Amino acid sequence: MFKKKWVATLGVSALLVGGILSGCSEDSGDKAIKVDGGKPVEVTLAGWGSSPEEAELLSQVLKDFEDKHPNIKVKHEVIADQYMDVVKTRLIGGEGPDVFYLDAVEAPALIETGVVEPLNKYVKDDFDVNDFEKPLIEAFQKDGTYYGFPKGYSTLALFYNKKMFADAGVTVPTTWDELREVSKKLTDGTNVYGFGQNPELARAYFIAESYGGKVVVDNKANFADQKVLDALQPYVDQHLVEKTAAQPSDVGTGWTGEMFGQGKAAMVIEGNWAIPYLDSTFPDIDYGMAEVPTIKGKKGTMAFTVAYVMNAASEKKEAAWELMSYLTGKEGMETWTSKGFELPSRKSVAEKLGYDKDELRGALVAGASYATVWSNGTNLPIIFNNFNNQFVSVYLGQAKLADALKEAQDTANKEIDKQ
Repeated sequence: MFKKKWVATLGVSALLVGGILSGCSEDSGDKAIKVDGGKPVEVTLAGWGSSPEEAELLSQVLKDFEDKHPNIKVKHEVIADQYMDVVKTRLIGGEGPDVFYLDAVEAPALIETGVVEPLNKYVKDDFDVNDFEKPLIEAFQKDGTYYGFPKGYSTLALFYNKKMFADAGVTVPTTWDELREVSKKLTDGTNVYGFGQNPELARAYFIAESYGGKVVVDNKANFADQKVLDALQPYVDQHLVEKTAAQPSDVGTGWTGEMFGQGKAAMVIEGNWAIPYLDSTFPDIDYGMAEVPTIKGKKGTMAFTVAYVMNAASEKKEAAWELMSYLTGKEGMETWTSKGFELPSRKSVAEKLGYDKDELRGALVAGASYATVWSNGTNLPIIFNNFNNQFVSVYLGQAKLADALKEAQDTANKEIDKQ
């Protein structure tokens, strides 16, 4: 639900760099905002589609911005399909938007091409950079330079079915060992499992590194490391050996949120997006949320975030920054996240809206300070594609973990070397 298919290539990178050199206006970044013939400056903002409720919230934020900035008009463009492909094509052609969404997993590669404007010179003290959750803002930094500011995020938390827990006489697990034991009592041997799993790297990354290993080293795959294998083996064993965990397709569902809603899993690890889904699709389910159980005494979870970034070739950079700083500022972010569809990346806004104390979302907010952001170097798309291709065979019992991940690592690194 949060993952998009995108692989950067050197050919595209070279074209993007060329697009910048040919498309930049001279010294446009520090000029004051000017009104052309009495007309407001028009700034384009591009992003992907969202739910009607989210679209309404963004429209309100943009209206508020225009009311406060009568000399700036925002043209909002929704790119419904193949978002990154469309944005890159427009950047190459010198027709890129002034401001656009950038997913953290895609950020390192796009930043490296030079098409994203460095933002340090625009940032003033009153913008309060320290108010952002540190892991989220670091995902859009390189060598101390800011290239984007996160508009919101979701971490992962443990969703649990209160009735199933009460019937089984178990308590909410706080460690991974407890989760495995509780899962045994919650599995009924038919079509209900204690734990619904997502056997893919985007969800299991923090688990893979929980024993001290690193999935990525020097921008190359490293998931055949013994520490990574040792960390992932219990996850696989819970499915194949203990048979107390299953993936959604095992029970005829499309994702773990649906699996949980249908009562086919007593626990799942999901994100903020699952809350409105469950509340609207399965309104009768009584569920709670808790932080992800610790592994070897350490807290861990994933975070998924998207930033607003500026086109380095924009000729309206001051106006673009005014828009960005409002959207990711305290006032704009409060409106944008007020309904809880996305969590505020600013700590002060989360506190003001009460999300840090919320019975459900509090667990998600708590994880933001220690989360592993789904982003690591320019080659992560290649790395996770190869991991997922082989890990599924392990999960299905068709290959041993060490053999499959060694093959996946070798293949990934060969692809990286050929770039």
